[in-house]
Amino acid sequence: MNFQAVRAIYSFEMARFFRTLLQSFVSPVISTSLYFVVFGTAIGSRIQEVEGISYGAFIVPGLIMLSVMTQATSNGSFGIYFPKFIGTIYELLSAPVSYFEILLGYVGAAATKALFIGLVILATAAIFVDLKILHPFAMILFLVLTCISFSLLGFILGIWARNFEQLQLVPLLVVTPLVFLGGSFYSVSMLPPIWQTITLFNPVVYLVSGFRWSFFGNSDVPIFVSLLAISSFTVICIIIVAWIFNTGWRIKQ
Repeated sequence: MNFQAVRAIYSFEMARFFRTLLQSFVSPVISTSLYFVVFGTAIGSRIQEVEGISYGAFIVPGLIMLSVMTQATSNGSFGIYFPKFIGTIYELLSAPVSYFEILLGYVGAAATKALFIGLVILATAAIFVDLKILHPFAMILFLVLTCISFSLLGFILGIWARNFEQLQLVPLLVVTPLVFLGGSFYSVSMLPPIWQTITLFNPVVYLVSGFRWSFFGNSDVPIFVSLLAISSFTVICIIIVAWIFNTGWRIKQ
């Protein structure tokens, strides 16, 4: 393991993150505050409780998942896309660094950024509502696995994308709608039976449900199914990345 190479890639990506600290730190805080003003106050005044939980507290796990998934995907894709765009990726590929070490550096940095933002949003949410985390270890596990898996997805998208439009296509048109339709701001049990069945085909439902269970002990699907879903997604992404580096797809072309 070339730890020096991993540290160099990781440090470079984290330095880029801290150079835009205002955007990285202040933006999630403002967005979280606005979500609580709109959803927590306007809608919360009409929906007092969901499954015995105050609506303001109920939306916190979904709000964290929304930000973590979008940020992890964006950071993971931009991190590898820019070396492709400016041509420095060939220097990286010619260096004595394995694909696993490249993956560890870029994905590790993207996951760290997303984790940082998730914790910032959690701290901001605690100002507005009274939060109790029933299963803190499960909460950290789901949060870390989500950061890693969606950073891997972003890494794949960054390699796949040929321009900036394609880079934004999946996060904006796929990830964000799936999160909104995945029970982030409502319980799946509130939907009509036919829509409950359809919603279960949305993979984000299992992530949000498992993460919400770690807070309140309530979930729309069994917790082991949620854990199996996020673990399987992570493994699939790793297999795809390994195939990309072994074949050179969209890298050596």
